[in-house]
Amino acid sequence: MRYQDRHDAGRVLAKQLSAFANRSDVVVLGLPRGGVPVAAEVAHALAAPLDVFLVRKLGVPGQPEFAMGAVAEGGIEVLDAALAERLDISTAAIRQVAARERLELDRQDRLFRAGHPAPEIAGRVAILVDDGLATGATMEAAVVALRRRRPARVIVAVPVGATDSCRRLEKIADDVVCPYTPEPFSAVGLWYDRFDQTSDDEVRAELVAGRSAPAQAPSTVAAKDTPIGVIRQRALPLIGDPSEYDHLADALSEARVVLLGEATHGTHEFYRARALITGKLIERGFTAVAVEADWPDAYRINQYVRGRGTDHDAVEALSDFARFPSWMWRNADVLDFVGWLRAHNDTQPPALRAGFYGLDLYSLHASMRAVLSYLQTIDPGAAAQARRRYACFDRFGQEPQDYGHATGTGLTDSCEHEVLSQLRELRQRAADYARRDGRVDPDAFFAAEQNARLVTNAEAYYRTMLAGHVHSWNLRDRHMVQTLEALMRHLDTKEGQSRVVVWAHNSHLGDARATEMHARGEVNVGQLVRERYGTDAMLVGFTTYDGTVTAASEWDGPAQRQTVRPALAGSYERLHHDASIARFMLPLRADPALAAALPATHLERAIGVLYRPGTERHSHYFHASLARQFDYVLHFDRTRAVEPLERTAMWERGDLAETYPSGL
Repeated sequence: MRYQDRHDAGRVLAKQLSAFANRSDVVVLGLPRGGVPVAAEVAHALAAPLDVFLVRKLGVPGQPEFAMGAVAEGGIEVLDAALAERLDISTAAIRQVAARERLELDRQDRLFRAGHPAPEIAGRVAILVDDGLATGATMEAAVVALRRRRPARVIVAVPVGATDSCRRLEKIADDVVCPYTPEPFSAVGLWYDRFDQTSDDEVRAELVAGRSAPAQAPSTVAAKDTPIGVIRQRALPLIGDPSEYDHLADALSEARVVLLGEATHGTHEFYRARALITGKLIERGFTAVAVEADWPDAYRINQYVRGRGTDHDAVEALSDFARFPSWMWRNADVLDFVGWLRAHNDTQPPALRAGFYGLDLYSLHASMRAVLSYLQTIDPGAAAQARRRYACFDRFGQEPQDYGHATGTGLTDSCEHEVLSQLRELRQRAADYARRDGRVDPDAFFAAEQNARLVTNAEAYYRTMLAGHVHSWNLRDRHMVQTLEALMRHLDTKEGQSRVVVWAHNSHLGDARATEMHARGEVNVGQLVRERYGTDAMLVGFTTYDGTVTAASEWDGPAQRQTVRPALAGSYERLHHDASIARFMLPLRADPALAAALPATHLERAIGVLYRPGTERHSHYFHASLARQFDYVLHFDRTRAVEPLERTAMWERGDLAETYPSGL
């Protein structure tokens, strides 16, 4: 396939963008110079205003095609400081390159705009058009710079492009439209019959013609006092720059406990945002991260990030997360965070190194092994006694559910007495162990005690599973809060008042009293922590509209990369989507007017380790009051699946295209 010229390419490209036709919130922006004739055809077909987006790549000295940043209209400058430092590019050299490119920006602004104001971008769908993508460096710089103008969405549209460049841009743009990706690619001009250089005069002529159509203001369908209108006015857009979380981290750092949720157990954006926010809180003095994971598995990571244990790297430290759902913690984003935390701790004295701990109670057998291992080192006689007590579970095999079924139905006696006796004895011997010639590590004893308590609570959890969801749910969340409070007391004795960040699902961390859970008699971590710490607790929730997610279709099933269906009408996620801002934050505690404008009760989506789109409403929605549930909410309109460290063929392939909602 070859295009006759840029106008022909623009007409073909416009057909791929027909969904944006006749919309008042769309603006088409051509990259000068060759992108403007293409953009002119797109703007004409969509009945959208045409303009240019003035951006100049900052090329590395001596390698001008290698971008180290960009300058854009409006005084925007984007610099990859890490790259500049790695290549040892001096500040003077960077300033020289930037000054030269700003001069060209000023020239283009005077020539192409001729006194016309730059178009309004905030809240609109911006379609960035060029005549093709080779390396994609200029377009990449344009997307990053345009994000600073707070558009609702950024669409990259090109007639032809190299496959790798298009894929790279998919990570930073909301969508990439490219009808033709030939391989091998070589150069953009090869795919045009006529590819003459576009002159300044041609660009001016196209813009004059494009401006003859009346420019339209952003959509005003939603009145300013409706929930959508208030969100558009008061939400804080997020553009993907880590520094944008500084203000949030400053606000959260005033708390003692910060709860960071997630709307699914398999979304990259949620994990990434939590890691960035948590890193900033640790830099502001927070002492630990406590996560929805089992104590012994997480404690191995704790040993690694604090410079202890025998693991050589973060991948090895994550090895104990072997049981379903392993991708919750064995994924690329957690790996990055664990690596960051180790590197940060290596710069701190041992007493100030932040830890990583688990709060959950599923690790019945692993925790028994951990207790036995500790006692075998410190008190072999006590280890033998503990082994006899824990042998009560041997007849049930390695599946705790089998124990729960047998004891819950009265088929056999439980092991309740044995595990309680072991926990009491371990606590009674604490003072004796502490006096043993300084050989007992207080952290090691604390970890053993938590494992013994976990065994006790896990035994009760599995034994009472048949009694109903409410009872087992409450037992589990109360255990997580007990573990959190025990951890904070332990850290208080070592380094003064501790401050902890908690990672878990929204359903655990959003205040249960603001959801239908309360009517069922359920409590959760968010409610219990708020009751205990009041305003010293901050609750942060996350939402998404559509995209992909890593989840299984059935318990113990393989990880799959599934398509998340668009959120249902009448849900907070749909409301956030209709505000037409790609990513934003709702500061509900700090902005009472915003909180009051949200619906008192709406549907809210929750995807755990299972996703069942065939029963979407029944399986994944509940009623809630978002403003009472959380202090802050972060919305990412389109999200992608978190990447497991073990990527199966099923995950790589993803799910098949669906015919929903037609069902035909």
